[in-house]
Amino acid sequence: GRGCTQGGEVSQDVYAAGEVISSAMLSTKNLRFAYGLGKPMQFPDFEIAQGGTLLLQGNSGSGKSTLLALACGLLTASNGVIEVAGQDLSALSSTERDAWRGRNVGFVPQRLHLSESLSVQGNLGLVFYAAGLPHDDTKIVQALKALGIEELAHRKPSQLSGGQAQRVALARAVLLSPKIILADEPTASLDDEAASLAIELLLSSAAACGATLVVASHDARVRSHLQRLQLVFQAIDLKLNTQLAGIKYA
Repeated sequence: GRGCTQGGEVSQDVYAAGEVISSAMLSTKNLRFAYGLGKPMQFPDFEIAQGGTLLLQGNSGSGKSTLLALACGLLTASNGVIEVAGQDLSALSSTERDAWRGRNVGFVPQRLHLSESLSVQGNLGLVFYAAGLPHDDTKIVQALKALGIEELAHRKPSQLSGGQAQRVALARAVLLSPKIILADEPTASLDDEAASLAIELLLSSAAACGATLVVASHDARVRSHLQRLQLVFQAIDLKLNTQLAGIKYA
């Protein structure tokens, strides 16, 4: 399959159960978060099934990136529950969250955060270190090959085009066959053709892993492209705090 490595399943650690609110891959209940003493952001209750696609819409400042950070345990909710892959993230310590994230979440950040001192292959190797797993060059080669960039393995990030760097970031995100892929503004600064390709690569990579895909974007082209593909997807407008659930856009 494209974008996901083949080979043995990554063993999953068992963490504290916390309050189980749903059997969905990602679900929230009464979720709120505040930066410092600022006004709390309030998020709508929702759930998305394994293998589903969720589009988070809203202007800058509406909470899209914050919700992604909550979903991967980089931030901790002020109130309420966010549950990912059956895990209440508030039940984990900071160290447990780091290990859980490394093994369950593929994150494609808006800024790609590739280390300039390392090659592409070296950057992907950091994924195993972060997850506490043994280094596996075979998986790295498989992930790069699945995205058509195996020839870039020994290049430094400064030697990559924007499109190549984004594929490297996606290869990094799917390296450990995550249960959920989170993409923050994946079409930012891309032209129409590259934006469409980026969306399709995200979808195909998630499908290859059987992963849930969450895309945060204020780019109207993302929703339009999902509609053209006639996918069933959920859309949440964080500015309006509303959702359109399970609708097939034709």
